[in-house]
Amino acid sequence: MFRRRTPAESAPAADRDESPSAPRGVTPPKDKPTPKRRDSARERRHYAAPRTRKEAYRRMRDDDRRKRLSSTRDDMLERDRGPVRAFARDYVDSRRSFGEYFLFLSLAIVVLLMIPGASETVTTFVWPVMMVAVVFEAMLVSGRVKREAAARFPNESLRGLSWYVAMRNLQYRRLRLPKPRVKPGDALPDDYR
Repeated sequence: MFRRRTPAESAPAADRDESPSAPRGVTPPKDKPTPKRRDSARERRHYAAPRTRKEAYRRMRDDDRRKRLSSTRDDMLERDRGPVRAFARDYVDSRRSFGEYFLFLSLAIVVLLMIPGASETVTTFVWPVMMVAVVFEAMLVSGRVKREAAARFPNESLRGLSWYVAMRNLQYRRLRLPKPRVKPGDALPDDYR
């Protein structure tokens, strides 16, 4: 009663865009009719409840495994997709590296810094040597991966591959994502998709 009118309501009826095919307040027809309740119930899959606790755990494990496998393929981050990145991950994962123990060595150095007599030796010798070793290894591995990836995938972009390899090389093996597919010492697969 006391509300403000919109410009479309205040315009004369001749100016309004009212199509005769769609009367006001009526939704347009759909492509197919809405299914009856009994028909949609028939389409649903029958799920029998597990009879024992052991069977319930087995089903739960199978469902979890299925979800994990589908998530590793479909939900992979954009930075991890592509044959070049898969090759780089497998190359890093197929060898042991000094960099993967960087976190543990850093914690050991922090503990050594708390010892009064060892703090000078640690800060002047151990810490710089460890940092140089980690950086040198990351540069060496990323250079190898880049050369081999350029030979294997001549039409693919190698942009950002060095940083990707260096960061994966610094991560502890069990914490790497996506999870490693090859074990240290394994041969690399021939084809990547």
